[in-house]
Amino acid sequence: MTNHQSIYDDYPEYPYINPDRDPKWFKKLELGTVTRVPIRNMQRTPENLLPGDIILLWRIDLGTFTNETWYPKYFEYDYGIDAPTRLQWLIEQKYAFVESALNSLKHVSGTEIKAILKQLGVSGYSKLKKDELTELVKKTLTEEQLNEFISIRGIHLTEKGKDALTNNPEIIERHPKKNL
Repeated sequence: MTNHQSIYDDYPEYPYINPDRDPKWFKKLELGTVTRVPIRNMQRTPENLLPGDIILLWRIDLGTFTNETWYPKYFEYDYGIDAPTRLQWLIEQKYAFVESALNSLKHVSGTEIKAILKQLGVSGYSKLKKDELTELVKKTLTEEQLNEFISIRGIHLTEKGKDALTNNPEIIERHPKKNL
């Protein structure tokens, strides 16, 4: 155990502390200019999830979360989780899943879709709008063909993930929201 972990001895479990975290943060903690992860954020829900997991599920439920989404620092500093690792766990535990390339087209721009169609020799798309381009791709290309061109994948909740959100509204309610 490091000295930094000793500040969390009274917690039900230790929050994640990135080994590369700026050492100045620990000095600020000792000086009282920053706070430690709130103890309530290290208390598991009846589903055995941490509050940070619930916030991650909430972010996914907004419909814009992908395998390329940037994780805010609050996952580590306020919720005590390693968000990328927890996302993998949530997927393994069937709270969320990774969408196929075809279902991830909503995260790809119309210009990118046109470039893919051009590269594959498909014609008749130049005046199409994005929703029409998406339909053309779905009619023309296979999942395997699209996999070669699109690396972005949407992340989506399962029913189990939606239930976890429904069962823990208080966690979402106390999370700060920007102009929602």
